[in-house]
Amino acid sequence: MVPGEENQLVPKEIENAAEEPRVLCIIQDTTNSKTVNERITLNLPASTPVRKLFEDVANKAPLDHTSDKSLLDANFEPGKKNFLHLTDKDGEQPQILLEDSSAGEDSVHDRFIGPLPREGSGGSTSDYVSQSYSYSSILNKSETGYVGLVNQAMTCYLNSLLQTLFMTPEFRNALYKWEFEESEEDPVTSIPYQLQRLFVLLQTSKKRAIETTDVTRSFGWDSSEAWQQHDVQELCRVMFDALEQKWKQTEQADLINELYQGKLKDYVRCLECGYEGWRIDTYLDIPLVIRPYGSSQAFASVEEALHAFIQPEILDGPNQYFCERCKKKCDARKGLRFLHFPYLLTLQLKRFDFDYTTMHRIKLNDRMTFPEELDMSTFIDVEDEKSPQTESCTDSGAENEGSCHSDQMSNDFSNDDGVDEGICLETNSGTEKISKSGLEKNSLIYELFSVMVHSGSAAGGHYYACIKSFSDEQWYSFNDQHVSRITQEDIKKTHGGSSGSRGYYSSAFASSTNAYMLIYRLKDPARNAKFLEVDEYPEHIKNLVQKERELEEQEKRQREIERNTCKIKLFCLHPTKQVMMENKLEVHKDKTLKEAVEMAYKMMDLEEVIPLDCCRLVKYDEFHDYLERSYEGEEDTPMGLLLGGVKSTYMFDLLLETRKPDQVFQSYKPGEVMVKVHVVDLKAESVAAPITVRAYLNQTVTEFKQLISKAIHLPAETMRIVLERCYNDLRLLSVSSKTLKAEGFFRSNKVFVESSETLDYQMAFADSHLWKLLDRHANTIRLFVLLPEQSPVSYSKRTAYQKAGGDSGNVDDDCERVKGPVGSLKSVEAILEESTEKLKSLSLQQQQDGDNGDSSKSTETSDFENIESPLNERDSSASVDNRELEQHIQTSDPENFQSEERSDSDVNNDRSTSSVDSDILSSSHSSDTLCNADNAQIPLANGLDSHSITSSRRTKANEGKKETWDTAEEDSGTDSEYDESGKSRGEMQYMYFKAEPYAADEGSGEGHKWLMVHVDKRITLAAFKQHLEPFVGVLSSHFKVFRVYASNQEFESVRLNETLSSFSDDNKITIRLGRALKKGEYRVKVYQLLVNEQEPCKFLLDAVFAKGMTVRQSKEELIPQLREQCGLELSIDRFRLRKKTWKNPGTVFLDYHIYEEDINISSNWEVFLEVLDGVEKMKSMSQLAVLSRRWKPSEMKLDPFQEVVLESSSVDELREKLSEISGIPLDDIEFAKGRGTFPCDISVLDIHQDLDWNPKVSTLNVWPLYICDDGAVIFYRDKTEELMELTDEQRNELMKKESSRLQKTGHRVTYSPRKEKALKIYLDGAPNKDLTQD
Repeated sequence: MVPGEENQLVPKEIENAAEEPRVLCIIQDTTNSKTVNERITLNLPASTPVRKLFEDVANKAPLDHTSDKSLLDANFEPGKKNFLHLTDKDGEQPQILLEDSSAGEDSVHDRFIGPLPREGSGGSTSDYVSQSYSYSSILNKSETGYVGLVNQAMTCYLNSLLQTLFMTPEFRNALYKWEFEESEEDPVTSIPYQLQRLFVLLQTSKKRAIETTDVTRSFGWDSSEAWQQHDVQELCRVMFDALEQKWKQTEQADLINELYQGKLKDYVRCLECGYEGWRIDTYLDIPLVIRPYGSSQAFASVEEALHAFIQPEILDGPNQYFCERCKKKCDARKGLRFLHFPYLLTLQLKRFDFDYTTMHRIKLNDRMTFPEELDMSTFIDVEDEKSPQTESCTDSGAENEGSCHSDQMSNDFSNDDGVDEGICLETNSGTEKISKSGLEKNSLIYELFSVMVHSGSAAGGHYYACIKSFSDEQWYSFNDQHVSRITQEDIKKTHGGSSGSRGYYSSAFASSTNAYMLIYRLKDPARNAKFLEVDEYPEHIKNLVQKERELEEQEKRQREIERNTCKIKLFCLHPTKQVMMENKLEVHKDKTLKEAVEMAYKMMDLEEVIPLDCCRLVKYDEFHDYLERSYEGEEDTPMGLLLGGVKSTYMFDLLLETRKPDQVFQSYKPGEVMVKVHVVDLKAESVAAPITVRAYLNQTVTEFKQLISKAIHLPAETMRIVLERCYNDLRLLSVSSKTLKAEGFFRSNKVFVESSETLDYQMAFADSHLWKLLDRHANTIRLFVLLPEQSPVSYSKRTAYQKAGGDSGNVDDDCERVKGPVGSLKSVEAILEESTEKLKSLSLQQQQDGDNGDSSKSTETSDFENIESPLNERDSSASVDNRELEQHIQTSDPENFQSEERSDSDVNNDRSTSSVDSDILSSSHSSDTLCNADNAQIPLANGLDSHSITSSRRTKANEGKKETWDTAEEDSGTDSEYDESGKSRGEMQYMYFKAEPYAADEGSGEGHKWLMVHVDKRITLAAFKQHLEPFVGVLSSHFKVFRVYASNQEFESVRLNETLSSFSDDNKITIRLGRALKKGEYRVKVYQLLVNEQEPCKFLLDAVFAKGMTVRQSKEELIPQLREQCGLELSIDRFRLRKKTWKNPGTVFLDYHIYEEDINISSNWEVFLEVLDGVEKMKSMSQLAVLSRRWKPSEMKLDPFQEVVLESSSVDELREKLSEISGIPLDDIEFAKGRGTFPCDISVLDIHQDLDWNPKVSTLNVWPLYICDDGAVIFYRDKTEELMELTDEQRNELMKKESSRLQKTGHRVTYSPRKEKALKIYLDGAPNKDLTQD
């Protein structure tokens, strides 16, 4: 076995062979992030000196260890793994040893600290992770010694330029020589000072990367600028302009011009007389074209592009030049000549272009080589500048400050005074004499030292810089925070080049990586500078270095504190407000528990509420609401020890527990369970607030009763304990010998305790009063109901209705409902009196017959719940005018109170619904139970008559739930509590309902009233609406229920046979007057289809369609509504209905189609109404109706839509029909299917080539068409018709019109580039002053 294999064991045979123990050493290098996961494995004899252990590492890293101890004496353990860590010494990162400069390139990688290749050993794949491992190595600078820059979001272009300037000795040294005067300027807005700070940090920081936010803040940028990507060349010019402004009247005032500015001559020479007009321009960079205009072949190299840049053009024909000397238009030569090259030469490769055919911005990824050394002497002007023919200077010597914008594609060299990109500058004009004395060709050799690379497309991408260090002549990649060493081969990869066709627009949207900006430095030993050494720094830079070092050390100390800080959730139940407060406790691991309590005490603002000695911290589980343990006697224990160390997350929380001064804290021991005990009073029918006791899982029920008896002072002999294991799961602890663990107790538990001498104690638990009370307590929720606006008359009647109900003494007034015709002929008070007397008699009968167990008599007690209203019978009319609801409320016939027995679901047959409820209520076997009428008033447990139901109760769906996904027609009583014989399938359920007025919030509107309703959530929506009838003042069939969600969104609840189980505490409900739907009815939204309008979909009205109704019948009912509500006068044969899917027209509905048989219909259904120009052509479902639109390329326009009705799905028939309506010969017809949502809008600039014209299919229902339904859009054209030739002006104008048209219709424009924000640097840090330029 070879040491260092995966198992890393030391085999016994090796030990025997060596005749001494051997030590397995595994070394981990944590000095940098790249090697932190790699290992060096060494298997050495135990007598090996420690210095020998370092031999394989010391020659790679400057380690200082000369101990002569043996490994055994140094406490290494033979036969076991000995893990070692190569770490920083005194916080300083190891420095690379200097090697012989003559070493070849192959030895470069030997300078790095890392795993060492060793014969017979390999890298370890152990899963071991050191417990002492620190993430600080990630923060250490790269092994290259250079520091990266953090990308704020999209500031890679800025990082590339800043690193290039930093690596330019002349720029960095000049910047260091400038001294900031704090008395004259704010350091925050000083661009040179922030650049100075950044460069100092780049040179001295130990971090891997530093932030650039201070620099961008000095630019006047906010955080939004970080999300704007700009052009690096544009940034270069704008930043240089800003620096020039800041450096005015300083030693660095002319620095940018000295380093980066060159001069060129823009000339025009008459070819007849030799007269030449010229002017001098300055430039900061030279823009080089990648491809000549209209060419598909790119320039092969930078040299070719430079030659093309100065290549003159002949002005002839209509472009002739007016010669001042000849006094006529003559042929002329126009061009550029370089007069002076700057010390630092910047070349911009113009890879971004614009496609005038597709109106797209594109990137040219063609290959363009550039040399490491560039000889510019061949491009300097050698013509006789002193020629007598050269007599005119057209610009009087004015110089254009900034970049040269001229190339062989442009003839405009006028000064761009109207547009300033970046900052507002005043151009100073002056005359400068051009002298070429002393200029020698062989002195114009430039060496490449920076390549700014763009990776991506014209739509966006990423910048990074490849820079050569003048210190060691090595190339490095500065890619935001990552700095790495690269080779010359990596530079060559940035030349570009794309595979495939080299057509002009072949790479318009291709993503590739290539050079975008090149910076060369003149090779001149007299001028080539070296970076300033530390001892050469000006005094102010030395002070700045010291200041930044202190700040970094302070940040490091703060980071160390953060690493040793325990962060854990802290809770506290406020002693007076009784509100659970939550915060985050951040405490150092060495702080004691006593100090942490004091911190938590102040954090929770309890100084004025309770003394400090009345508080303590305990271990807490917030999810289970469980107190795990207390920390008695550990006040001086460090928090790191108590919490188990510093962790990112903890599996528990802390609770700041409080007590009253006269109380004593209870001890919480690990292993105990917490029990919240609620005392139940059967006589008062109330459930008290909980009392907390702690028990052990191995205690028996008898022992537990004794424990509770001591806590609440109730006799244990008659005590009944009910455990609520989960929602609606009540378990009576009846076996005394069982342990709490066997009964299902967990960390935190909830029990109900009752101890009385009543007969209820002897009843079966499921039949007992206790069970009913607890069941009601668990299922009651609180809702807030907003009642509709009422007229004064109707509101007074409703008030009287409620008052009358409140006078009944024996029956819970809130369980009462009046179901029957109510009207203005009989007072509401009289109705209530009759219903109250009836309910009293029913209650008395229930008490007399309650013990015989006769189910038929038990159902008789619910007569009051199921009184039928004649108005609830199916109304033949499709709608009821809501205005009638305020005109009369019919009175019920007292004889109808005993008409018949019916379940809730029977009532549901006559209850109607509205639109579908988006939150689908759940239905359960107990959902259709009845309101309890066999008892007197039943106050809700635990004082719930007020507000004691808390919203913290976790809801859970009832077992046996049945979800109904259909609509109103399913409310047919299939989930009724009664079978066919009318007998009850289960015992009576408590359907609690109590409503009381509630003070509404401000802004609820005049005339609106709120109710606070406590209701059993197992009640059906139908029964709930019936309960609300007295408060609304109309029958439940004449108002609708809307559930209010977040952001005040309202959705109608319509499923009458489903329960309120999806509602939770404090949900809001809005009641609106209006006719609700009856069984089998649907509310349908009708839209008009206008195929040739700008907005083809127009809402008309809401209608009601019923199951079994024919399309013709629905059209007949629509006609008067269309006339009254929309002003449309239509005959039944002049319009059609058709399917609507989003905005797409679909299947045409024929008159004989029947809803729910031929046409599937659902709640909130939408349908198109289409007005016909003539007789309906669709007679059969076998026909196919498509919408055709002719494209006329010679006119660049689309004709209006025309419908084509096909007898089959044949492509030949489609061609024939299109030929028939257009007059185009059959053989010349070409068609294509429209894309997207109707009307499938597309730009006329794109339609000719973007659509899939003339698909090779014989039928329409196959790929790629898939036209199987009515409403498909077909574009067609005459293939012999030529496409109109457009000028650039016509194309631009048409593009604007099309963009405007497509945006108005809400359809996607083919090309919609992100609007670019102008790049600006604000010298005063106040961008608001220049808003007009954005």
